[in-house]
Amino acid sequence: MEFGSRPTERNLLLSAQFLQKELPIRIARRALELESLPFGLSRKPAILKVRDWYLDSFRDIRYFPEVRNRNDELAFTQMIKMIKVRHNNVVPTMALGVQQLKNEQYRTRKIPTAFDEIHEFLDRFYMSRIGIRMLIGQHVALHDPDPEPGVIGLINTELSPIQVAQAASEDARSICLREYGSAPEIDIYGDPTFTFPYVSSHLHLMLFELVKNSLRAVQERYMNSDKDVPPVRIIVADGAEDVTIKVSDEGGGIPRSGLPRIFTYLYSTAKNPPDMDCPSEGVTMAGYGYGLPISRLYARYFGGDLQIISMEGYGTDAYLHLSRLGDSEEPLP
Repeated sequence: MEFGSRPTERNLLLSAQFLQKELPIRIARRALELESLPFGLSRKPAILKVRDWYLDSFRDIRYFPEVRNRNDELAFTQMIKMIKVRHNNVVPTMALGVQQLKNEQYRTRKIPTAFDEIHEFLDRFYMSRIGIRMLIGQHVALHDPDPEPGVIGLINTELSPIQVAQAASEDARSICLREYGSAPEIDIYGDPTFTFPYVSSHLHLMLFELVKNSLRAVQERYMNSDKDVPPVRIIVADGAEDVTIKVSDEGGGIPRSGLPRIFTYLYSTAKNPPDMDCPSEGVTMAGYGYGLPISRLYARYFGGDLQIISMEGYGTDAYLHLSRLGDSEEPLP
């Protein structure tokens, strides 16, 4: 926030020179990890595709001439913008690779006792991806000649969590309406004038995921019922240390035995998860099981957290704790 508040030519040049050194290191570490995954995961076609994206991006940055002046900086910015686009589909492609492995393990009955090693790798991998995209996105956004008031790159210094909750709720409801023909109401509580500094896109992604899960749980529980459909509730609280957002539903909850698995990759409560080999167009209500673990990583990236508390037979409360920016440090690559 401090650095980006003065996007002078000199600062943008310094930023580009930093990224030219930093990005290849982060990208190379991920590419190396992709080549040494357990259970033969590195050989799955989807994982090889992701690895190739990382290798291409590494080469693009390493072979780019040293950034010395404004023209170099503008060309470098266009190049890293293209790298960010190249990596847009990394998350679903990685999920496809892990699903391919899982299907193969079940077919051959060679089910490893634990996917812990893969889970730890994916946590590291996705957290690093958030960092890389934040660094590129922030640098690119600082070139906006006419930013909105209070916006510094990707950071909105006056972000209204109520407004983001409303936007995420509308997006999630529209998908629910498309899929089921109806959608529960969403009630939002909190001070509409309250703002704090945060990355709007990160908060939207997390709230969209949580609201989508709640809508689906309530919709499926009350689909064939004559009872009134209870609303999903979103409550925003402004604390001294954290901003906390609770997403609360009466969708029947999650069995206690299933709770430890909800933050593991490829655990989905969907009765019919999508076929990973034939991905559908657009976002669906029930995905591949990476929404919650990735949302938690986004929360933790800036020192926050995501907790799920469930009451089986009634519903689920998700607590999204957001650390106020400036109180945490960007994690090490």
